[in-house]
Amino acid sequence: MKNLKENEVWFITGSQHLYGEETLRQVAEHAQIIAQELNNSTQIAVTTVFKPVVKTTEEIYAIVQEANQAHNCIGLVTWMHTFSPAKMWINGLKILQKPLLHLHTQYNQDIPWNSIDMDFMNLNQSAHGDREFGFITARMKVNRKVVVGHWKDEVVHKQIDVWARAASGWHDWQGAKFARFGDNMRFVAVTDGDKVEAELKFGFAVNTYAVGDLVEKIDAVSDAQLKALVEEYEASYNLTADLKSGGAKRQSLLDAAKIEVGMRAFLEEGGFKGFSNTFEDLHGMKQLPGIATQRLMADGYGYAGEGDWKTAALVRAMKVMGSGLEGGNAFMEDYTYHFDPNNSLVLGSHMLEVDPTLAAGKPSCEVHPLGIGGKEDPVRLVFNGIDGAGLNASIVDMGNRFRLIVNDVEGVAPLKDLPKLPVARVMWKPMPDMKTGCAAWILAGGAHHTCFSQSLTSEHLNDFATMAGIESVNIDKDTTLREIQNELKWSDAYYHLNDK
Repeated sequence: MKNLKENEVWFITGSQHLYGEETLRQVAEHAQIIAQELNNSTQIAVTTVFKPVVKTTEEIYAIVQEANQAHNCIGLVTWMHTFSPAKMWINGLKILQKPLLHLHTQYNQDIPWNSIDMDFMNLNQSAHGDREFGFITARMKVNRKVVVGHWKDEVVHKQIDVWARAASGWHDWQGAKFARFGDNMRFVAVTDGDKVEAELKFGFAVNTYAVGDLVEKIDAVSDAQLKALVEEYEASYNLTADLKSGGAKRQSLLDAAKIEVGMRAFLEEGGFKGFSNTFEDLHGMKQLPGIATQRLMADGYGYAGEGDWKTAALVRAMKVMGSGLEGGNAFMEDYTYHFDPNNSLVLGSHMLEVDPTLAAGKPSCEVHPLGIGGKEDPVRLVFNGIDGAGLNASIVDMGNRFRLIVNDVEGVAPLKDLPKLPVARVMWKPMPDMKTGCAAWILAGGAHHTCFSQSLTSEHLNDFATMAGIESVNIDKDTTLREIQNELKWSDAYYHLNDK
């Protein structure tokens, strides 16, 4: 994954010429100190870049225009040290194409009780200036995040980091390409959607590629490439006896490795950031890509099964957001329930494709029959997930808008061994409880495919939804069914009235 330090947020301070050169010099000094503090913070994953104080309509327009064109700039952090008349910001905000964070802070933490005078007040009036800026962003309906607090406060740094990570995921989507091998799984509704509207709204493109084109890459894999990857398998995983050299199923491992090398070549040569496939279209392939897909996800590719391109894109974005954080972000599916009245849980899994970044220990590399797809027995990594706080996120197409649904969960280690279940698996308890969480998810139209995360929070996803300009539904410890039903009705009314 990309090092997030390569991403820049530009720190832009607003003022005006009214206060004179001495005041503007102090404003610039203070802004540089704050930008340097944020850049040096261990809590903020991206680079903070100081930009000269803007004082006129022309300067504001020029810096926004520059930011729009700067590839490494993923967003703007704005702060009004003094009073910056907000009509100066209109033209700049009209063309803004990058995410915006409004930092409501001030240079001094405390009031200097014995020395404060009008000169001090004229210089340090962010409480005044930020409200002027806040009005114009509200008046223009600019999507933004507002963070309040002193610039040295660790909580402020953490909030900025959450936004910056969301902005990194959003930036990664712009111009991204996702490959769809085959079409949507037949007759399935929630995994499909409007790819044209998605490209307009989200900035990434989804196109279908013939499985035969992929098979050409697989067939072209050299013996040396195959040998190197099999050796990597042997070093990284616990191979079952039948997959080891001389084992009865050794050829299955070789075929699986060949698929991985071919898929990786196809994705790299095409510049793709993720992919989907379907077991209903595997023409020319010996087995369904199991370990190949798992390892590609672990390396940062987005993926979802059955043609689900929306979830594949979301998995990629969440992997970028979570770069450097503890815990994985992975394609997941609610598979079956444990309806113990005292401890109800969800068992999450998929036929084969669960990301090993979720593994509690060293995965086992195994081969087992697969009753669908009509192909040879596929190789896959088998493991249990780890416990701890997490969330499930899903993007669905509601017809007149996209909806992002997020459910906070508590990851749970499997209660018992699962000796006859030959797939990787994760268990969790939906918040606020099993019945409410599942009912709220279904009422909101949440998909059976999700991105399961143990590194991100709902704040990351809410910031991301704000940047995308889409609806966000949160299901957490405080959710009630009455409230969620009302929220969904209000959202329907809002998006109906604002339908363009």
